[in-house]
Amino acid sequence: MRILLTNDDGIRAPGISAMYEALVDHPRTLGGPIGSAVYTVAPLTVQSATSHGVTFHTPLMVAKQFVELTGEGQMEGTSVDGRPADCVKLAIANIWPEKFGDGSRPDLLISGMNDGANCGINVLYSGTVAAAIEAAFLGVPSIAVSMQRGRGPSRFDVAASWGRRVIEKLLAAGLPSAHECLSMNLPLCEGAHRSVSDPLPPIKVCPMNVHGLVDKYERRTSPGGDVYYWAAGHGLDFHATEPGTDVDELMRGCITVTPLSYDLTRSATLQKWAARLG
Repeated sequence: MRILLTNDDGIRAPGISAMYEALVDHPRTLGGPIGSAVYTVAPLTVQSATSHGVTFHTPLMVAKQFVELTGEGQMEGTSVDGRPADCVKLAIANIWPEKFGDGSRPDLLISGMNDGANCGINVLYSGTVAAAIEAAFLGVPSIAVSMQRGRGPSRFDVAASWGRRVIEKLLAAGLPSAHECLSMNLPLCEGAHRSVSDPLPPIKVCPMNVHGLVDKYERRTSPGGDVYYWAAGHGLDFHATEPGTDVDELMRGCITVTPLSYDLTRSATLQKWAARLG
Protein backbone atom coordinates (compact mmCIF):
# COMPACT_ATOMS: atom_id res chain seq x y z
CA MET A 1 0.00 0.00 0.00
CA ARG A 2 1.36 3.41 -1.01
CA ILE A 3 0.17 6.49 0.86
CA LEU A 4 -0.01 10.11 -0.24
CA LEU A 5 0.33 12.38 2.81
CA THR A 6 -0.84 16.01 2.86
CA ASN A 7 -2.24 18.66 5.20
CA ASP A 8 -3.31 22.31 5.41
CA ASP A 9 -0.88 23.52 8.11
CA GLY A 10 2.09 23.47 5.72
CA ILE A 11 4.75 20.92 4.94
CA ARG A 12 6.90 21.95 7.93
CA ALA A 13 4.11 21.77 10.50
CA PRO A 14 4.74 19.44 13.48
CA GLY A 15 1.50 17.52 12.90
CA ILE A 16 2.41 16.22 9.45
CA SER A 17 5.92 15.24 10.59
CA ALA A 18 4.47 13.31 13.53
CA MET A 19 1.95 11.59 11.24
CA TYR A 20 4.73 10.65 8.81
CA GLU A 21 6.86 9.19 11.63
CA ALA A 22 3.93 7.16 12.92
CA LEU A 23 3.26 5.74 9.46
CA VAL A 24 6.82 4.83 8.40
CA ASP A 25 7.97 2.95 11.51
CA HIS A 26 10.00 5.41 13.45
CA PRO A 27 11.52 3.66 16.51
CA ARG A 28 8.96 5.32 18.82
CA THR A 29 5.95 3.92 16.99
CA LEU A 30 4.21 0.68 17.84
CA GLY A 31 4.83 -1.44 14.76
CA GLY A 32 6.25 -1.79 11.27
CA PRO A 33 5.49 0.46 8.32
CA ILE A 34 1.82 0.81 7.54
CA GLY A 35 2.57 0.85 3.82
CA SER A 36 5.33 0.23 1.32
CA ALA A 37 5.79 3.96 0.69
CA VAL A 38 4.63 7.26 2.15
CA TYR A 39 5.21 10.39 0.08
CA THR A 40 4.30 13.92 1.13
CA VAL A 41 2.84 16.63 -1.09
CA ALA A 42 1.70 19.53 1.07
CA PRO A 43 1.26 23.31 0.99
CA LEU A 44 4.34 25.49 1.27
CA THR A 45 2.60 27.77 3.78
CA VAL A 46 -0.25 27.54 6.28
CA GLN A 47 -3.60 27.15 4.50
CA SER A 48 -5.94 26.61 7.46
CA ALA A 49 -9.65 27.25 6.83
CA THR A 50 -9.12 27.70 3.07
CA SER A 51 -11.77 25.04 2.50
CA HIS A 52 -11.90 23.64 -1.05
CA GLY A 53 -10.41 26.56 -2.93
CA VAL A 54 -8.24 25.80 -5.97
CA THR A 55 -5.82 27.89 -8.03
CA PHE A 56 -6.44 28.76 -11.67
CA HIS A 57 -4.88 32.13 -12.48
CA THR A 58 -1.42 31.84 -10.93
CA PRO A 59 1.21 29.11 -11.33
CA LEU A 60 1.62 26.39 -8.72
CA MET A 61 5.28 26.61 -7.76
CA VAL A 62 6.73 23.37 -6.38
CA ALA A 63 9.96 22.50 -4.56
CA LYS A 64 11.59 19.43 -3.09
CA GLN A 65 11.62 19.51 0.68
CA PHE A 66 13.53 17.52 3.30
CA VAL A 67 12.00 18.06 6.73
CA GLU A 68 13.97 17.05 9.82
CA LEU A 69 12.01 14.72 12.09
CA THR A 70 11.92 15.01 15.87
CA GLY A 71 13.53 11.62 16.29
CA GLU A 72 15.90 10.82 13.47
CA GLY A 73 15.91 11.01 9.68
CA GLN A 74 13.98 13.22 7.31
CA MET A 75 10.61 13.39 5.61
CA GLU A 76 11.08 13.80 1.88
CA GLY A 77 8.30 15.56 0.06
CA THR A 78 7.18 18.23 -2.38
CA SER A 79 5.81 21.59 -1.33
CA VAL A 80 3.18 23.32 -3.45
CA ASP A 81 2.63 27.07 -3.21
CA GLY A 82 -1.13 26.59 -3.27
CA ARG A 83 -4.04 25.26 -1.28
CA PRO A 84 -4.65 21.74 0.04
CA ALA A 85 -6.99 20.78 -2.80
CA ASP A 86 -4.35 22.04 -5.26
CA CYS A 87 -1.80 19.74 -3.64
CA VAL A 88 -4.02 16.69 -4.09
CA LYS A 89 -5.03 17.50 -7.66
CA LEU A 90 -1.44 18.16 -8.70
CA ALA A 91 -0.09 15.15 -6.81
CA ILE A 92 -2.51 12.68 -8.39
CA ALA A 93 -2.30 14.18 -11.90
CA ASN A 94 1.46 14.80 -12.11
CA ILE A 95 3.73 14.49 -9.08
CA TRP A 96 2.83 10.93 -8.11
CA PRO A 97 3.11 9.38 -11.62
CA GLU A 98 6.35 11.30 -12.22
CA LYS A 99 7.82 9.72 -9.09
CA PHE A 100 6.30 6.23 -9.18
CA GLY A 101 5.61 5.65 -12.87
CA ASP A 102 3.09 6.57 -15.55
CA GLY A 103 -0.45 5.56 -14.70
CA SER A 104 0.32 4.97 -11.02
CA ARG A 105 -1.62 6.59 -8.20
CA PRO A 106 -1.63 6.29 -4.41
CA ASP A 107 -3.69 3.57 -2.76
CA LEU A 108 -4.72 5.88 0.09
CA LEU A 109 -4.51 9.56 0.98
CA ILE A 110 -4.05 10.69 4.57
CA SER A 111 -4.56 14.38 5.31
CA GLY A 112 -3.12 15.68 8.56
CA MET A 113 -2.48 15.51 11.34
CA ASN A 114 -4.16 18.88 11.71
CA ASP A 115 -3.35 21.09 14.70
CA GLY A 116 -6.96 21.65 15.76
CA ALA A 117 -10.18 19.65 15.59
CA ASN A 118 -12.23 19.55 12.40
CA CYS A 119 -15.57 18.52 13.82
CA GLY A 120 -19.07 19.82 13.33
CA ILE A 121 -19.62 22.50 10.71
CA ASN A 122 -15.85 23.14 10.67
CA VAL A 123 -15.72 20.27 8.17
CA LEU A 124 -16.95 22.76 5.55
CA TYR A 125 -14.18 25.27 6.28
CA SER A 126 -11.32 22.84 6.76
CA GLY A 127 -8.49 22.61 4.26
CA THR A 128 -7.48 19.31 5.87
CA VAL A 129 -10.87 17.78 5.12
CA ALA A 130 -11.02 19.43 1.69
CA ALA A 131 -7.81 17.65 0.70
CA ALA A 132 -9.30 14.30 1.75
CA ILE A 133 -12.57 14.96 -0.08
CA GLU A 134 -10.68 15.99 -3.23
CA ALA A 135 -8.81 12.68 -3.20
CA ALA A 136 -12.03 10.70 -2.75
CA PHE A 137 -13.66 12.68 -5.55
CA LEU A 138 -10.73 11.71 -7.80
CA GLY A 139 -11.06 8.04 -6.84
CA VAL A 140 -8.41 7.69 -4.12
CA PRO A 141 -9.88 6.66 -0.72
CA SER A 142 -8.92 9.06 2.04
CA ILE A 143 -8.74 9.70 5.76
CA ALA A 144 -8.52 13.16 7.32
CA VAL A 145 -6.85 13.21 10.75
CA SER A 146 -7.27 16.18 13.13
CA MET A 147 -6.31 16.73 16.76
CA GLN A 148 -8.15 18.91 19.29
CA ARG A 149 -6.00 21.80 20.46
CA GLY A 150 -5.71 22.65 24.15
CA ARG A 151 -4.01 25.32 26.25
CA GLY A 152 -0.72 23.49 26.71
CA PRO A 153 1.83 22.06 24.27
CA SER A 154 0.27 19.30 22.17
CA ARG A 155 1.83 15.83 22.14
CA PHE A 156 1.84 15.36 18.40
CA ASP A 157 3.81 12.11 18.67
CA VAL A 158 1.26 10.47 20.97
CA ALA A 159 -1.75 11.71 18.99
CA ALA A 160 -0.16 10.47 15.76
CA SER A 161 0.32 7.04 17.32
CA TRP A 162 -3.39 7.04 18.18
CA GLY A 163 -4.19 8.07 14.63
CA ARG A 164 -2.06 5.30 13.19
CA ARG A 165 -3.68 2.66 15.37
CA VAL A 166 -7.17 3.80 14.38
CA ILE A 167 -6.15 3.79 10.71
CA GLU A 168 -4.95 0.20 11.10
CA LYS A 169 -8.32 -0.75 12.54
CA LEU A 170 -10.14 1.03 9.70
CA LEU A 171 -8.02 -0.82 7.11
CA ALA A 172 -8.11 -4.22 8.81
CA ALA A 173 -10.73 -5.54 6.38
CA GLY A 174 -9.21 -3.75 3.38
CA LEU A 175 -9.03 -0.29 1.90
CA PRO A 176 -12.15 1.86 1.73
CA SER A 177 -13.76 2.00 -1.70
CA ALA A 178 -12.34 4.42 -4.25
CA HIS A 179 -14.61 7.37 -3.45
CA GLU A 180 -14.87 7.00 0.33
CA CYS A 181 -13.66 9.68 2.74
CA LEU A 182 -13.41 9.35 6.52
CA SER A 183 -12.78 12.18 8.96
CA MET A 184 -11.08 11.33 12.27
CA ASN A 185 -10.81 13.66 15.25
CA LEU A 186 -8.46 12.95 18.14
CA PRO A 187 -9.14 14.37 21.63
CA LEU A 188 -6.82 16.57 23.67
CA CYS A 189 -3.36 15.07 24.05
CA GLU A 190 -1.06 17.07 26.32
CA GLY A 191 1.52 16.53 29.05
CA ALA A 192 4.93 15.00 29.61
CA HIS A 193 3.30 11.95 31.19
CA ARG A 194 1.90 10.88 27.83
CA SER A 195 3.46 8.00 25.91
CA VAL A 196 3.01 6.51 22.45
CA SER A 197 2.09 3.28 24.18
CA ASP A 198 -0.85 4.89 26.03
CA PRO A 199 -4.15 3.02 25.53
CA LEU A 200 -6.41 4.30 22.80
CA PRO A 201 -9.30 6.49 23.92
CA PRO A 202 -12.76 5.09 23.06
CA ILE A 203 -13.58 5.25 19.35
CA LYS A 204 -17.02 6.43 18.19
CA VAL A 205 -18.36 6.34 14.63
CA CYS A 206 -20.80 9.25 14.55
CA PRO A 207 -22.39 11.96 12.40
CA MET A 208 -21.15 15.54 12.29
CA ASN A 209 -22.84 18.20 14.37
CA VAL A 210 -24.57 20.64 12.01
CA HIS A 211 -25.21 23.65 14.25
CA GLY A 212 -23.43 26.88 13.33
CA LEU A 213 -20.48 28.44 15.10
CA VAL A 214 -20.96 31.37 17.44
CA ASP A 215 -19.22 34.11 15.44
CA LYS A 216 -17.40 36.84 17.33
CA TYR A 217 -15.39 39.75 15.94
CA GLU A 218 -13.50 42.52 17.72
CA ARG A 219 -14.06 45.97 16.25
CA ARG A 220 -10.78 47.86 16.02
CA THR A 221 -9.45 51.07 14.54
CA SER A 222 -6.18 51.30 12.65
CA PRO A 223 -3.63 54.09 13.34
CA GLY A 224 -4.96 55.76 10.19
CA GLY A 225 -8.51 55.77 11.52
CA ASP A 226 -9.87 52.90 9.40
CA VAL A 227 -12.27 50.48 11.08
CA TYR A 228 -11.56 46.77 10.81
CA TYR A 229 -12.72 43.56 12.48
CA TRP A 230 -10.58 40.75 13.89
CA ALA A 231 -12.03 37.25 14.23
CA ALA A 232 -12.20 36.39 17.95
CA GLY A 233 -14.53 33.40 18.11
CA HIS A 234 -13.67 29.96 19.47
CA GLY A 235 -13.52 27.29 16.80
CA LEU A 236 -15.46 24.80 18.95
CA ASP A 237 -18.16 27.15 20.25
CA PHE A 238 -21.40 26.05 18.55
CA HIS A 239 -24.95 27.34 18.91
CA ALA A 240 -25.96 23.80 19.93
CA THR A 241 -24.48 20.33 20.13
CA GLU A 242 -26.58 17.26 19.42
CA PRO A 243 -25.93 14.18 21.60
CA GLY A 244 -23.97 11.49 19.84
CA THR A 245 -22.46 13.78 17.20
CA ASP A 246 -18.74 14.26 16.59
CA VAL A 247 -18.58 17.42 18.70
CA ASP A 248 -20.35 15.75 21.62
CA GLU A 249 -18.21 12.62 21.54
CA LEU A 250 -14.93 14.52 21.08
CA MET A 251 -15.70 16.68 24.11
CA ARG A 252 -16.21 13.47 26.08
CA GLY A 253 -12.62 12.48 25.25
CA CYS A 254 -13.42 10.02 22.47
CA ILE A 255 -11.81 9.55 19.07
CA THR A 256 -14.48 10.23 16.45
CA VAL A 257 -14.74 8.82 12.93
CA THR A 258 -17.27 10.31 10.51
CA PRO A 259 -17.87 9.07 6.94
CA LEU A 260 -18.21 12.09 4.64
CA SER A 261 -19.79 12.66 1.24
CA TYR A 262 -19.06 15.30 -1.40
CA ASP A 263 -22.54 15.00 -2.91
CA LEU A 264 -24.39 18.02 -1.47
CA THR A 265 -27.71 17.19 -3.10
CA ARG A 266 -30.66 17.43 -0.69
CA SER A 267 -32.28 14.36 -2.21
CA ALA A 268 -35.39 14.41 -0.03
CA THR A 269 -36.57 17.66 -1.63
CA LEU A 270 -35.93 16.85 -5.31
CA GLN A 271 -39.53 15.85 -5.98
CA LYS A 272 -40.91 18.88 -4.15
CA TRP A 273 -39.02 21.30 -6.35
CA ALA A 274 -39.68 19.32 -9.51
CA ALA A 275 -43.41 19.44 -8.75
CA ARG A 276 -43.29 23.17 -8.12
CA LEU A 277 -41.73 23.72 -11.52
CA GLY A 278 -44.34 21.55 -13.20
